[in-house]
Amino acid sequence: MELETREEEKDEEEQQSLFSVKNLLWHGGSAWDAWFSCASNQVAQVLLTLPYSFSQLGMLSGILLQVFYGLMGSWTAYIISVLYIEYRSRKEKENVSFKNHVIQWFEVLDGLLGPYWKAAGLAFNCTFLLFGSVIQLIACASNIYYINDKLDKRTWTYIFGACCATTVFIPSFHNYRIWSFLGLGMTTYTAWYLAIAAFIHGQVDGVTHSGPKKLVLYFTGATNILYTFGGHAVTVEIMHAMWKPQKFKYIYLMATLYVFTLTLPSASVVYWAFGDELLNHSNAFSLLPKNGFRDAAVILMLIHQFITFGFACTPLYFVWEKVIGMHDTKSICLRALARLPVVIPIWFLAIIFPFFGPINSAVGALLVSFTVYIIPALAHMLTYRKASARQLQRCIHCVRLDVHELADLTLFLALRSSTPTHAKPHSLIFKFSRFLHKQNAAEKPPFFMPSWTAMYAFNAFIVVWVLVVGFGFGGWASMTNFIRQIDTFGLFAKCYQCKPPPPTGAAAAAANHH
Repeated sequence: MELETREEEKDEEEQQSLFSVKNLLWHGGSAWDAWFSCASNQVAQVLLTLPYSFSQLGMLSGILLQVFYGLMGSWTAYIISVLYIEYRSRKEKENVSFKNHVIQWFEVLDGLLGPYWKAAGLAFNCTFLLFGSVIQLIACASNIYYINDKLDKRTWTYIFGACCATTVFIPSFHNYRIWSFLGLGMTTYTAWYLAIAAFIHGQVDGVTHSGPKKLVLYFTGATNILYTFGGHAVTVEIMHAMWKPQKFKYIYLMATLYVFTLTLPSASVVYWAFGDELLNHSNAFSLLPKNGFRDAAVILMLIHQFITFGFACTPLYFVWEKVIGMHDTKSICLRALARLPVVIPIWFLAIIFPFFGPINSAVGALLVSFTVYIIPALAHMLTYRKASARQLQRCIHCVRLDVHELADLTLFLALRSSTPTHAKPHSLIFKFSRFLHKQNAAEKPPFFMPSWTAMYAFNAFIVVWVLVVGFGFGGWASMTNFIRQIDTFGLFAKCYQCKPPPPTGAAAAAANHH
């Protein structure tokens, strides 16, 4: 009842301010806002590395794994949404208010499964989001270099670190309405620019498509795709920003289907055009001819990466605010000041590991595999392991009715059996409806799952597959490749995968002499 009352109040507020500019640009919470947030957050800089992954995997494996991991990610996002609704319903039965509190994934795990699960969720989620923010910062420096190479990538990282730090002023996911819309539009332009520009360019002379050649490259590419469709680490925060979070269930799937229209054509055509050359060019921009269309795509992608940095960092801001006791502070400036320490380690890590492309695979194997695949699947299995958790519990003790309420409930049942009574029907119906609303909020299996057994089997398959293929083989391959980058370029690389500078006059003369 409290959740319904809150939703009605939100609906009234929405209607009253429907035409206000602030509401239009700043305050979002509809199902469409959630769809834009999910789609915008799911694909940003990783769009530029997917052709690189195709060169490691080959065309067929690249396409099949995108579809496979996209659908698997949509399923685990659905599971996370079910667990969020379960947790929130239980808490609201206990009259817990979330007026000035944003629910996060580790709190859902704590409420449903206990402190050990909270610790695991907090560790994996925060570490993943930390490195997710690092990757966006690295991508900013990598992309801007293709417009202006007068500064090295490390210097650009310093500059964009300062720019991205301004996301501390965005209070929550409510306030990403216009940013999500613009971000998805920018990525849509970039994706189709890559496909069209590569098609017009045509295949390079002597192009070869030899992938997959080595197991280490194959599983490195596979874990980058695992990372691509693992952007639902912020699902709980996006749901909490919704006016009616129950509508979220299939939103992530709809977002993924749209993302397929961006990732599949662009990665396929770029790989068709350049083939094995992509093995040494993890950023697709590096192989396309410099012109106004490419510069526009770079600039738009930079803006979107700024937005995605905010998406990844905002949950970290919330965690930090809760640690230092600033989460319920209403002043935007005070909260922004309190959030700044979160940006510093991200800035530092982006300078240490500037390996655009290989770092995606490492993060995918070691962090994404647990954060958004294994832990949600296991949590769902354990939350609904008992038959009582999967059914409506019509027991009186769980609703805490007093003597008068019990009497009213008895009278209501008497009315149902046509027994004469002096009670007021509307009063009894209200109390009985409140009784039903206080039951266990178990979400039934979706229409395409025949039973709870099928759900358990599918969740178990996800756990085993991601543990063995994603974390096991993917971890081995991605870390092997990552270490190779360190050996080749070193930590704190000044300009990762940059073209060597032209020789000076003396050096050129010496070279000609020999």
